[in-house]
Amino acid sequence: MNLSIIAAVGKNNELGKNNDLIWHFKNDMKFFKETTIGHHMIMGRKTFQSLPKLLEGRKHLVLTRSQLQFPEEVDVFKSVEEFLETYKNSEEEVFDIGGASIYKELLDYASKLYLTEIEAEFPDADVYFPNFNKEDFDREELTHFQDEKTKINYKHVLYKRRK
Repeated sequence: MNLSIIAAVGKNNELGKNNDLIWHFKNDMKFFKETTIGHHMIMGRKTFQSLPKLLEGRKHLVLTRSQLQFPEEVDVFKSVEEFLETYKNSEEEVFDIGGASIYKELLDYASKLYLTEIEAEFPDADVYFPNFNKEDFDREELTHFQDEKTKINYKHVLYKRRK
């Protein structure tokens, strides 16, 4: 399996509030698009519902026990086990794009974490990225930015799991 996680996290692993991202940085949105384009993305139902539309150039996979109807171009998995079984021999890089419970359920299976590490706190966050042992990964800083509007610094970091 070739599973990667992509997320933007604050100093305290903050992810979001009210089913929305906390921070909306232009260069981070561009990084997300460039990193995930042409790939499959696994997400929970709430994350799927928070998308403005199907994201162009990406296959959408939803992990949910919900009986909701999804567009026919979306593959739905009723369990982590079903998803893992389907993709266990795939060379395709699948990106876990959240939410928090999906990150937590799939973290142990991820070989790479693409994290936007934001140098800010958001005390009102209601969802958080799970803690993980950074000693299990090699860390590579990819880019460093300062948001033009907020002056908040952030960097794109790639964590590769050590064998």
